Amino acid sequence: QVQLGESGGGLVQTGGSLRLSCAASGRTFRSYAMAWFRQAPRKERDFVAAISSNGGMTDYADSVKGRFTISRDNAKNTVYLQMNSLKPDDTAVYYCAAKNGGYSRTHYPGSYDYWGQGTQVTVSS
Repeated sequence: QVQLGESGGGLVQTGGSLRLSCAASGRTFRSYAMAWFRQAPRKERDFVAAISSNGGMTDYADSVKGRFTISRDNAKNTVYLQMNSLKPDDTAVYYCAAKNGGYSRTHYPGSYDYWGQGTQVTVSS
């Protein structure tokens, strides 16, 4: 069992930066692939970024490539999402998710076993 808790969301102007954190409970964190998804009002939950259990592989949605960076610290049971050059279209609730069973089908919400409660990110124009 893994429990996830996001933090770091807030209100920022266009072009600004935020760093989201997702703290995980349990001693098995290092065995899970992790990801960030986001959901805007009246839209589906979309993939943002993923990272393998040892941090050696990462993947990004085209819309955030070059602006967002996912990383993890297995000693601290935490995964991060550094978001730069934010745009109003990035406004959403951001969720972290944990996936057992290897680094595959990382773009699909149904592949993930555990989810956090989400943190709101609002980018003003």
